[in-house]
Amino acid sequence: MSQLSDHSTALHQLSARELGTAYAAKELSPVEVAGAVIQRIQEREPVLNAMYRFDPEDILDQARHSEKRWANGTARGVLDGVPATVKENVARAGIPMPSGTALSNPKVPTRNAPITDRILEAGAIILGSTTMPDWGMLSSGVSSLHGISRSAWNPAWTTGGSSAGAGSAAAAGYGPLHVGTDIGGSIRLPGGWQGLATLKPSAGLIPLDVPYLGRAAGPLGRCVDDIALFMSILGQPDVRDYTARPYPAQDWAGSLSGVAGLNVALHTEANAGSAVQPEVLAAVQEVASLFAQAGATVQTLDPFITQDMLDRLDRFWRTRSWADYRELSTENQTKVLDYIVAWCTVGSSFDGADTIRNFGAIDQMQQATIAATSGFDLVISPVSPMAAFPAEQPMPVVDPLATMSHIAFTVPYNMSGQPAATVNCGFTSEGKPIGVQLSGPVGADAAVLHAARWYETHRPASANPLWDTLD
Repeated sequence: MSQLSDHSTALHQLSARELGTAYAAKELSPVEVAGAVIQRIQEREPVLNAMYRFDPEDILDQARHSEKRWANGTARGVLDGVPATVKENVARAGIPMPSGTALSNPKVPTRNAPITDRILEAGAIILGSTTMPDWGMLSSGVSSLHGISRSAWNPAWTTGGSSAGAGSAAAAGYGPLHVGTDIGGSIRLPGGWQGLATLKPSAGLIPLDVPYLGRAAGPLGRCVDDIALFMSILGQPDVRDYTARPYPAQDWAGSLSGVAGLNVALHTEANAGSAVQPEVLAAVQEVASLFAQAGATVQTLDPFITQDMLDRLDRFWRTRSWADYRELSTENQTKVLDYIVAWCTVGSSFDGADTIRNFGAIDQMQQATIAATSGFDLVISPVSPMAAFPAEQPMPVVDPLATMSHIAFTVPYNMSGQPAATVNCGFTSEGKPIGVQLSGPVGADAAVLHAARWYETHRPASANPLWDTLD
């Protein structure tokens, strides 16, 4: 055994690649690592509340099977024995899927989602499911079922959402690999507010069992290398997703020796939602300056969506959730979070013509986003215009009648189907992480991650998350 195994309290800090390499060299055992990660979860979970389902005995059983595969030469790849989590709305056969709500009789899937199957086929250890807010329609960890999930950086701060538990689990060191879902920013917002590397992939690249316009699933982790490694198994076709696209193979392991020659846009004015806070703006501008200093051509990208588009998209989502809410029994309606009830009830006021017009905002946003970003290799923007807000707040703006004002930089790429990654790029004066979003053309996911990895490697020390300080 190497010195790695002599310091079991540090095992939860190791990256997926470090773990796979150590397993192959017989320097670490998946059982040893699983035990350390279980201990980590048990230590942090009473405060963070990031896990919906967590079964230490099942984890250890998976780890023992992985250990045998490594011992007899039948390991399934570098991720065999590496700990991972999935968001609670990613189906695991036999595990209830309440989607953050306290409703009685939640759906119990009879088969795994494609994502779950890919993780298990790779031999990775599923630690459990992570929490989310009601129906995934909040950008926080506030849930009628789970209570409040909290940031690993400071429990007074929001996790971000709706991949709330996934964000805190990644930041806290509940293993290196985590899967969230995203329809307007739900992977990238927790990533930005918790210092993580994330990717909302191109539409249809990661197969879903319940596809929907704008919906995607993707990885969250502490470093770009881990999420790129994870993409090598998540981004495989599956016939169960009828919206999946036949993308060519991508070079997930690649990197950039430099960024000279890249055509980069800097987008800091969304023309919708909240204004960008000065500290967030300054941090994102510094990212663009670093690319420019390294030889990239950087130019300002004018706003390309409108407040009307964002308003109508928000109204359509309200109507969609109202349709679900009104089908509930009276008893179950009382179990839905009050904020969600107030938010979706507005959807009842729109007639069929209104709903069709509101739905049309998706096409308009898609067209505007692709047209504006065409010709650029990379678009640099804030993830969110504001830093993390109090954990108890369902949203950055507490009024449920207000349009979601914090997603104007993220949601366009859900509608356009373009890949968008996040990397930490600084901290506020209060120590809150600030995320930068890096987006690119449809199908250029690996190229976006190459750029994100380049920035992660070259960012100033002041922008680098010191994960060991969270212990």
